[in-house]
Amino acid sequence: MSKNQSKTQASQIDWNVIENYIRSHIPFLPNDSLQAKAFSAGYSNITYQINIGKWEGVFRRQPFGDLPPNAHDMKREFTILGKLNPVFPLAPKPFLYCDDPAITDKQFYIMEKKVGLVLDDSLPPELDGNQAYARAVSETVVDTLTRLHSIDYQAAGLNMIGKPNGYLERQVKGWIKRYQRSKTDELDGVGETEQWLLGKLPSSSLSSIVHNDFKLNNMMFSYNGPEAVAVFDWEMSTIGDPLTDLAISLAYWTEPGETETGLTSVTSKPGFLTRREFANLYALKSGNSLSDIDYYLTFAFYKIAVVLQQLYFRWKIGDSQDSRFEHLHIGIKNLMHQAHRAKNRELL
Repeated sequence: MSKNQSKTQASQIDWNVIENYIRSHIPFLPNDSLQAKAFSAGYSNITYQINIGKWEGVFRRQPFGDLPPNAHDMKREFTILGKLNPVFPLAPKPFLYCDDPAITDKQFYIMEKKVGLVLDDSLPPELDGNQAYARAVSETVVDTLTRLHSIDYQAAGLNMIGKPNGYLERQVKGWIKRYQRSKTDELDGVGETEQWLLGKLPSSSLSSIVHNDFKLNNMMFSYNGPEAVAVFDWEMSTIGDPLTDLAISLAYWTEPGETETGLTSVTSKPGFLTRREFANLYALKSGNSLSDIDYYLTFAFYKIAVVLQQLYFRWKIGDSQDSRFEHLHIGIKNLMHQAHRAKNRELL
């Protein structure tokens, strides 16, 4: 999001009304006025850091503009965090939720602000080239994913957020339908990949909490070392097959020399685990068999490509003027190629 976009969107929110609402639900706040600053935005929900004096929080709301029915369900995300935080404190603690149209035109909630380091496509200068740190971060990511998948979701009261039976089949068929509805170009090999995904569907009895977008830059690390401080963006979390989570992580875990897909990550630097090492360490720590991991990785690349395709389709038909979408077709093509490579067991 550009600075101008951030300012324009922020001006659509009546922060005085928001501040009064927060004060009516959170006692003993300082007398200072609320300050809001937009975080760097992806393609989904909108997030601001908010400060009232020394008090800090995070304001998370639905995107601006028209939304499909049931999309960007803030109440669901707020409820999940409320049940997840006590058993998985890396998930931010939620404070309050609002869907009152007298307060705001879109649902929002407030959660705690975590403090630490987010790693995207580079390391801080003081850590750049530190291969021991890169390996330790890699191991922390695997440990955190394994820890999430080991949670007793029924005991945590989270069984209501998803239906594990038939999860993988529903996912595969659903994402193929999404691609067909938003297709703009004929890409070599996509039809073959879709038929393979439908014909080779593995049977799996595994079920766990699934984050559904578990990647390095959705985590936060301590400033003092490679320990995990937080895991963010729980909007797509559900109960399903944990190997879909692992595969998404592996897809985003880029390696040196890979074709441009838009999935840039610092993991291509020396010291970070390779995809194979990541997968093997997860198998060791979780005890889950990875005999079908090539299938899951194929689907992960395909799914990410479809997410981008839906955005590109909106730009192509004129429903979006977001300039970030204009060149997504390049990444989509290369992601579909990565899916083809994963199908042929060339990536692990």
